[in-house]
Amino acid sequence: MNSLGDQIRAYLPYQRRNAASLALLAFAMVLTLSAFAEVGLARDGNIPSGLFVYGGGLVVLAMAAYVVQAKFAPYADPLLLPLAVALNGLGLAMIYRLDLDTSRDHKVAEMAGKKLISDEANAGGQLMWTFVGIALFVTAVLIMRDTDRPDAKFSFTPKTAQRYTYIIGLGAIILLLLPIVPGIGASINGARVWIRVAGFSVQPGEFAKLLLVVFFAGYLVNKRQAMSLIGKKVGPISLPRARDLGPILVIWFFSLGVLFMQKDLGTALLYFGLFISMLYIATQRVSWVVIGLGLLAVGVFVATQLPFMGHVNQRIDIWQNPKPYFDGGCLLDSGKVVPVNPDTDLYKQAKAAGSSYPGFTACDKLGGEYSDSAQLMKGMFALGEGGVLGTGLGQGEPWRTPLSFSDFIFDSMGEELGLTGLMAILLVYALIVQRGMKTAVAARDPFLKLFAGGVSFVVALQVFVIVGGVTKLIPLTGLTTPFLSQGGSSLMANWILIAILVRMSHDARKPAPQAIQDEGMTQIVSTR
Repeated sequence: MNSLGDQIRAYLPYQRRNAASLALLAFAMVLTLSAFAEVGLARDGNIPSGLFVYGGGLVVLAMAAYVVQAKFAPYADPLLLPLAVALNGLGLAMIYRLDLDTSRDHKVAEMAGKKLISDEANAGGQLMWTFVGIALFVTAVLIMRDTDRPDAKFSFTPKTAQRYTYIIGLGAIILLLLPIVPGIGASINGARVWIRVAGFSVQPGEFAKLLLVVFFAGYLVNKRQAMSLIGKKVGPISLPRARDLGPILVIWFFSLGVLFMQKDLGTALLYFGLFISMLYIATQRVSWVVIGLGLLAVGVFVATQLPFMGHVNQRIDIWQNPKPYFDGGCLLDSGKVVPVNPDTDLYKQAKAAGSSYPGFTACDKLGGEYSDSAQLMKGMFALGEGGVLGTGLGQGEPWRTPLSFSDFIFDSMGEELGLTGLMAILLVYALIVQRGMKTAVAARDPFLKLFAGGVSFVVALQVFVIVGGVTKLIPLTGLTTPFLSQGGSSLMANWILIAILVRMSHDARKPAPQAIQDEGMTQIVSTR
């Protein structure tokens, strides 16, 4: 009996869908250029000059990516590239809207010598990182030829990477440990997940997640049969054998280590959730998921009981009750939260002393951990202000939310595009995940199935964690929204991820090689 993948490939349209991909890409470009135009008209009253710089630059980059895909991966899924370009374009348009340096009013005020508020949104920098990301996409598509062949010349494919499973796993661990190395590691907003190299801040965890997918896929493809064996049955749940619990316990301790050393709940959730997801794909056993969720709950509980995990504890406290931390709160060793907002004497004293960050200074004198729930609450207010249809691009006040261009760009979108716009954005993410899972099902090799499934789950998990955090569904984490948030590390890693899915979908959808001689055409040779 044919496998499910063979049945799907039997009905796949073995034809080049380049025209469909180009039409969808053109729609994504129109959407992006319209967003830029609306921002300029609403904010400054005219079509922005940046429309030709930012919008035009993105059009050129997208068309270059399309030409390479059409030539070297003509059977690739036609949706993946346009969906990624649409998200990248909308994110760039929102960052352009938040970048006050691109506003006419800002330039007029600057020329008049007025005092201006500080602004960190950088549309020019995001366009540069978009160029780098799409360049990596093109490079990856060119290098990853014949993903189902481990011996393809001048090609490094996921199948080739299977040979180096443990070396790649070691590389992922090294990348994750770099932020805690003295001298290059940097702590930003309480989480130590960054390194500083040559004046640039890089988040190595964004690239480590791709290496971990390779490692998990390579390990599980060899161990899936052993992990599928049933040990004991407790009620409706079939528990695995004790010796098969080893890998999941190792990953559990590893995720806890990341949580303890880097104080980053989001990264720990992403890595552990990724492993559990791939483990379920490999074994199709619900018991593994139940065990994984149980270990995750235990790990989070242990983290909340440790005194040196103040940053994580504050995130959980703010999730439960943000009021004590509004505009600044200081968590003391006793567990008491002391307000250090602008209305307190501690804050006023620190400000009078010339401190740039009075809240942090006041809390440091008290010997506690500082945090501020205003970011989360202002983001929630922004979502409420947007309502169902939003205020319109350029007509809201998303800049009132701290980090509205990076961690909270989803809330910025919600204020100006409304619930309807957010649902459309989430649908785009869902389509990327769905096309990735379809590629996984259609892949011929078990390793490639796991690899494509893991890459798709990375997108789904990351979107769930960040969207759940900024909407107060789960505690806030430090992950970025793929393609939307400002930042080079996330943008580069996600463009590589799309290139992997494009290349694998091409190999899964392309027709099988035809025999030299058609079947049924039998040549009769006389021996007389």
